[in-house]
Amino acid sequence: MLLSLLTLIGVAWMLLFRMAASMAAPGRMVGMAVAGMPMPWSLTDALLMLAMWAVMMVGMMLPSALPMILLYQQMLRRYMTAPRQHLALLLFCLAYLVVWSGFSLVATALQWGLDRLALLSPQMRSQSHWLGATLLMGAGVYQWLPGKSACLAHCRGPVQFLLGHWRPGVVGGWFMGLKHGLYCLGCCWMLMGLLFIGGVMNLLWAALIGAYVLLEKLLPGGIWLGRIAGLLLFVWGLVLVLG
Repeated sequence: MLLSLLTLIGVAWMLLFRMAASMAAPGRMVGMAVAGMPMPWSLTDALLMLAMWAVMMVGMMLPSALPMILLYQQMLRRYMTAPRQHLALLLFCLAYLVVWSGFSLVATALQWGLDRLALLSPQMRSQSHWLGATLLMGAGVYQWLPGKSACLAHCRGPVQFLLGHWRPGVVGGWFMGLKHGLYCLGCCWMLMGLLFIGGVMNLLWAALIGAYVLLEKLLPGGIWLGRIAGLLLFVWGLVLVLG
């Protein structure tokens, strides 16, 4: 299972590189914007952008869910036969990714709106100091809120989550995956707004955010890492406002 998930993560990042190159090609949305010929989004552009967001969420968020998925697999081996445990595990993973696919739809709509307001550069990076400051300061404040801490606690404690939210049977895997995905979304949704700071097409920036999410969930001092990062983000946004 671990090898399959790592392969899926690797494929997601390879697809992202191909999508980024395709969208920056002459005649495509980003390529024409860079050349000074911005055009309204076509249906193809919107679907491609939605696909890019969905694949990006797989590459960024699935690594931090691996401990939960692997522990769930171990528990399933105690209660189910092989065919049923594989199906339950598959449904858990699919439900987790469905939650982030829903977020991808919202992120695509938000990006379309920001683009219509001419607040994004051709690289899909904020070109408004006020938008950038709002995203940075909002993410910084959220790192200190009780809701963030509660969601992060569920993500950092796979044993406690599985014991507290266990649902038997194959269908139980689907509902547990949805619940874990929602906790993960509650933990990280504001951080995804930072993609508009470094650029949605900046895959190095996306990888750095994904690495931070992983460390925040796995390191012993992850909660305080998040709060320190929140303070730094808030100061960064304040500098933009004052500048």
